[in-house]
Amino acid sequence: MNTFTRMQDLDMQGKTVFIRQDLNVPIKGGIITSDARLQASLPTIKQALGKGAGVIIASHLGRPTEGTLTDKFSLRPVADYLTQALGQKVALHTDIDTPLKLNQGEVVLLDNVRFNVGEKSNDPNLSAKYADMADVFIMDAFGTAHRAQASTHGVFKTAKQAGKVIAAGPLLAQELDALAKALDNPAKPMLAIVGGSKVSTKLDVLNSLAQICDQLIVGGGIANTFLAAQGHDVGESLYEADLLDTAKHIMSKTQVLLPSHVVVSPKSAIDFADFIGSLKQAPSQTKVVTDIANDEMILDIAPNSAKMMADAIKHAKTVLWNGPVGVFEVPAFAQGTQIIAQAVKDSNAYSIAGGGDTLAAIDAFGVVDGVSYQSTGGGAFLEFVEGKTLPAVAVLTE
Repeated sequence: MNTFTRMQDLDMQGKTVFIRQDLNVPIKGGIITSDARLQASLPTIKQALGKGAGVIIASHLGRPTEGTLTDKFSLRPVADYLTQALGQKVALHTDIDTPLKLNQGEVVLLDNVRFNVGEKSNDPNLSAKYADMADVFIMDAFGTAHRAQASTHGVFKTAKQAGKVIAAGPLLAQELDALAKALDNPAKPMLAIVGGSKVSTKLDVLNSLAQICDQLIVGGGIANTFLAAQGHDVGESLYEADLLDTAKHIMSKTQVLLPSHVVVSPKSAIDFADFIGSLKQAPSQTKVVTDIANDEMILDIAPNSAKMMADAIKHAKTVLWNGPVGVFEVPAFAQGTQIIAQAVKDSNAYSIAGGGDTLAAIDAFGVVDGVSYQSTGGGAFLEFVEGKTLPAVAVLTE
């Protein structure tokens, strides 16, 4: 799968390099409130500068209206941050119709690519403008690799057709290598943990993983649908009655580990307008799955069932994790996810975790150092696991 050119192998001396990065950071009142993505992107910029290049950086920020430049969605705070972090001026370039001429060692940040008309529609004319800017084109934003847009796909296709060099940056290459290790030829036995509220949103992921996994742990509302498919009454728990046959089909493909005991709360105690807040005050009780009352909702896997799942994780050689197994933000419903997180940390398996809630749980329970690789790709991570072709990856590997 990983038959693509890597940035580290390129000669960039005296060349202008266009790097598509993911600098979509939270900004409030002009202040960057989390610089994690910027910190992750700095080594790529420094590597290009170290190779003697002039560097043009492109990224999106939020969801502005195309054709409308606003301070709220401007990357100016990012340009100021990079100026400090790199110890040199990083100019913000706001007019892509004005040609750029960079000297060796210079760095320019294009303002939010989503200001540009045609970005989202992958407009060929906009792609050509980007492709005229540089000699070498680097895709290093895995989180946007599933979007066929002008700065993530069109520019690379156009540049390639023009005979220019395109390559994967270190972050993208690292993601693809990690995913290949977990999915292409995983060490066996392989176990996947999939949480979430609905089977329908993870159906492709579940079907794909059922083909390659020896065991599958499901949590959240997904587990409720599987429990209902086994004939259990799940009370007022969220589940999808129209997908019971689908759950049965998945269970016929691989061993699905389901809880025998769960943590419940009465639906009447929950305010769905303030779900997390109300759960902090709601009563909780551990029950056997055969004893759930009509007015109760399943909100976590009970510790004894989670420990059974942890034992399976202990014996796995490859673990893929997407989604917590309970409402981990509330202590009364957090133990299932915490036990599983600790099991992943303690395991000798190669483990890869992805998805915002999953990474938040990993951070909350202090197991960051015990996970082999954390994917920041979000939607791209899920689509890759589903077996879908990511446009940006396709143009690099064709």
